[in-house]
Amino acid sequence: MPRNILRSSLYDAGFSIIFQILCRIVTFGINAFIIRHVGREVLGIMNVRLLLLESTVLFLSREAVSRAALSATSQKREKCTWSQLINQQWLTVIICIFVCLPCCYVWLHCLSSVDIVYLDQYRFACYAVLLSCIIELCAEPPVFVSQVFCFVKLKIGLNTLHIFVRSVIFLTIALTDSTAAIYAFAIAQLASAVTIVLSHYGFYAYYINSLNLYKQNRNPTSSCFLKSDFGDWRKYFFENMDDFPLKKLSEFLPGVMENKAVLKQILTEGEKYVMSVSPVLNFEQQAMYDVVNNLGSLAARFIFRPIEDSSYFYFTQTVSRDVPLKDQDKHALRSFQTKVQEAGIVLGHLSMTVISIGLLALCFGQSYSHTLLYLYGGADFIAGGLPEILLKWHCLAICFLAINGITEGYMFATNTSHDIDKYNYLLAVFSISFLLLSYLLTTIFGPVGFIFANCINMFCRICYSARFIWLQYKPLGVNPLRDFVPSKMFLFTVFVGGLLCNSAMVSQLQLLAYLYLLCIMHVETASTSNQKLTANGIIGTTSK
Repeated sequence: MPRNILRSSLYDAGFSIIFQILCRIVTFGINAFIIRHVGREVLGIMNVRLLLLESTVLFLSREAVSRAALSATSQKREKCTWSQLINQQWLTVIICIFVCLPCCYVWLHCLSSVDIVYLDQYRFACYAVLLSCIIELCAEPPVFVSQVFCFVKLKIGLNTLHIFVRSVIFLTIALTDSTAAIYAFAIAQLASAVTIVLSHYGFYAYYINSLNLYKQNRNPTSSCFLKSDFGDWRKYFFENMDDFPLKKLSEFLPGVMENKAVLKQILTEGEKYVMSVSPVLNFEQQAMYDVVNNLGSLAARFIFRPIEDSSYFYFTQTVSRDVPLKDQDKHALRSFQTKVQEAGIVLGHLSMTVISIGLLALCFGQSYSHTLLYLYGGADFIAGGLPEILLKWHCLAICFLAINGITEGYMFATNTSHDIDKYNYLLAVFSISFLLLSYLLTTIFGPVGFIFANCINMFCRICYSARFIWLQYKPLGVNPLRDFVPSKMFLFTVFVGGLLCNSAMVSQLQLLAYLYLLCIMHVETASTSNQKLTANGIIGTTSK
């Protein structure tokens, strides 16, 4: 495959960051509309309960299958045909159907009850979300092929279309009838799922036909050879696709393969499970926590996650998971030292970059959390001070999120199959510990306990991943962990900048408080003077 995997991964990360920014802008705009015009309880039902249902079903249905298939495309291809890989993706639909049954029962009967006013809408939304998950997974085969063959612009374009359709339909219905916001959410989910399927299959119907014509016309001996029919732009799209395996759209049809589940979903959505199962927070408080959590996780959502996904793809295509580093690709065009060194350098620089971003968020988030929350939710939202405290502690969690995504992604991409199985058992321990810590710490510290439990959990996972990286590179005399720490000048600059910003904010607050006291004193003085003047008869009350 002549495509440059590193360059495609970088493009994927860059375009994904842009898309995530657009996605978060739209999402925050919709959330702000719901908070101000519909109600925080509705936001809690949609963003916590229903989106948790969607993410749980999709994760359990496709995560293990997708990661296993990506690894199979880079190593030992002779043991796995493309027909098997396509068939494997269709397993996600079958798995999803079986996963939907218990999830539907749990979400409707076992979790904390929904207000009777929203009960009918909530039931309809649960069924709609489950159906949308089944429909969306029908597009897994073309999504998988797009990822393997580095169709980065296609991924961003269709994801943007998906967000646009969902947002337009939701806002159209919600603006017409604000009391039907949950109905609008459910219908928008169904429409966006159908959009995903139709857009992917529609693209490949056109692309496969055009690619076949290009290959046919490229051959001068062909009776259909017409050189003028294909300009430079089509050559750009088709010239490196000789190894594209599909000849017709029907080859996307389903089949059978194996699947193996993991427990990482609990680590991702654990606090929502705790909120849903136990009466720690009501729906209004859940909505408040969810909004602050989304604001505090902006960097993780539109910067760290795209980088993590692209780096995982790069490492799976560069490093073999079942062969020691010193024994890989000795007979390749590039020496194995060059290949391994490139992977180590990329790992070190990626980790240093995300850690630097996390430190920036930690330092400056302490000063501007109040301002950000005030601009987003207004004075009523930040009343009591809890949202500001949550956001400040989220800035600490961002640092852990930053490094954990890269180190654990590298470990999953390059670890042996046997060690991945062992780590999955360890993830089960992390999951149970995280849930117990969340429940314990929330009873002590309130909603902030969710953040504390998450930080402790990620710190343990980072330690495990760092140990794996150190042991893997130790026989080569290389230690990528040394490149993780930013320069001393950067650390000093960020630290000083954070102190200066915090001091400036304190000074501004003191000045505002001083001005406020002056206004109060002026009003009280004026009121006292008026009372005295009235008592002395200077100000009369005989106007008729």
